[in-house]
Amino acid sequence: MRNAYTIIGFSLSLLLVGCGGGGGDTSVSPTPTTPVTPPSSNVNTWVAGQFTSSETLRHLCEVPRTGTNPYDDNKPYPDKPGTALQEKLWVRSYSHETYLWANELLDNDPALYDSVFSYFDQLKTTATTPSGKPKDNFHFYQSYEDYIKEAQSGVRSGYGIRWAFISNKPPRELRVAYTQTNSQAQQAGVMRGDTVLAIDGININDTTEQGINTLNRGLAPASGESHVFTLQKVSGETRDVTLIAADIQQTPVQNTKVIDASGKRVGYLQFNQFISVAQPDLINAVKQFSNAQIDALVLDMRYNGGGLLALSSQLGYMIAGPGRTANRVFNQSIDNGKGNVYSNANDTITGFYNREIDFDALVFKDTTLPNLDLNTVYILTTGNTCSASESLINALLGIDVNVVLIGNTTCGKPYGFFPTPNCGSVFYTIQFKSSNEKGFGDYSDGFSPSRTPLLATEVNGCVVNDDFDHALGSSEERLLSTALTHIATGTCPVSSGRPAKASSSTLEIQGIPLHNPDSILQSNAIDSAIREKH
Repeated sequence: MRNAYTIIGFSLSLLLVGCGGGGGDTSVSPTPTTPVTPPSSNVNTWVAGQFTSSETLRHLCEVPRTGTNPYDDNKPYPDKPGTALQEKLWVRSYSHETYLWANELLDNDPALYDSVFSYFDQLKTTATTPSGKPKDNFHFYQSYEDYIKEAQSGVRSGYGIRWAFISNKPPRELRVAYTQTNSQAQQAGVMRGDTVLAIDGININDTTEQGINTLNRGLAPASGESHVFTLQKVSGETRDVTLIAADIQQTPVQNTKVIDASGKRVGYLQFNQFISVAQPDLINAVKQFSNAQIDALVLDMRYNGGGLLALSSQLGYMIAGPGRTANRVFNQSIDNGKGNVYSNANDTITGFYNREIDFDALVFKDTTLPNLDLNTVYILTTGNTCSASESLINALLGIDVNVVLIGNTTCGKPYGFFPTPNCGSVFYTIQFKSSNEKGFGDYSDGFSPSRTPLLATEVNGCVVNDDFDHALGSSEERLLSTALTHIATGTCPVSSGRPAKASSSTLEIQGIPLHNPDSILQSNAIDSAIREKH
């Protein structure tokens, strides 16, 4: 069983196919054949086109960790003495075995790259989507410790701020999208819409290498670092705020409320990330909406970059109910066909999950989830709505739930992976493509709201630009206000505004990257099936 949440026990099983001999009519001369060179078993050499099993190379580390792993019952780390080349050969073999587009990888000599990370960075396709953007824009790695903190406990180092990069050229614009509940940023009065004017005295429009390095340090600080942010509030007031980086508990479910609008009771929920700690708050929100007998639901996923498909499957059930989801497909996964990603069909999520999950043990609990039994759901989207969020949209469309999108085109990621650790780092390489009950999954350029949808990726709804001048959950905030109008009238109001730039892993400024500190887990889908208790 793959455990994409408890990464310590995670082990990707590789099905290695061998060729066996067989009997035949020996009176017939065999047809001459060209000898086939078997895959290399040398763990110390790169030979173009020959690949050692990744399991043979795994845990051979240039700097092996010693001692015991506090995240795995203090078991000894699996690392063994190795070399940087062996670490590179591992990511090469692992990519060749499991990458969705393995046939599009170039087999470059690892000696040409100065680190395992720079070598891993180029182990992806260079193909583009129909719109011209990179087909694989989701190739990442992070430290094992950072992965564990967020995947298991919903903890991330930082200030508790989700940033929104709006303009990457002078005059640049960097604003606060939201803050985590009870974080030091929230307690210091940092609010949605605040604009960064300077960091540690360096103007946000600085173009020098030294200045941009200072900006980077402030936006991606090490734990314990203190930085001074000069912020301008929506009112125009300017002030300096000193923030200290620390481990921040993520609050993926925020602003749960029932709004009375035009004689209807509307449930509103801001949902920021599909991580396991969100499960109890999602369940409580649905119970609250059910008790209030809401007429409509507005699910705000404008900044939800994805996460666990199991949680997405649960949310789909809680929205649509048993009558619409029973024996229906939530997700169908397609890999590269080499047989190395899924050891059997039960290793992937397929149906809508209707029970609570013990995410530590990856087993179902006995408790059935509450549900709203809705045939229509309003979803607020931007270019930061990604992956598991899009899987939810696609799955609901696949069972003919009336999805109404309010906002802008989603990021376009019908792909996912199993995070895989090696030598103190966790690697994310695209390993499967998802589709819904109807077999549709071609939304690599995202889902777009449209008053008159014609294409499969166009969804009924209204194009509205993000509004940083009002709090999320406010009936005056542009996206929510548009949804309330549509609920009342069935039509889109006239709207205007400037769209926010979709988040990316870096923000290029004159060739020098200004880092986006948002977690890579916020732009990916993690697949792992949940089992019955035994």
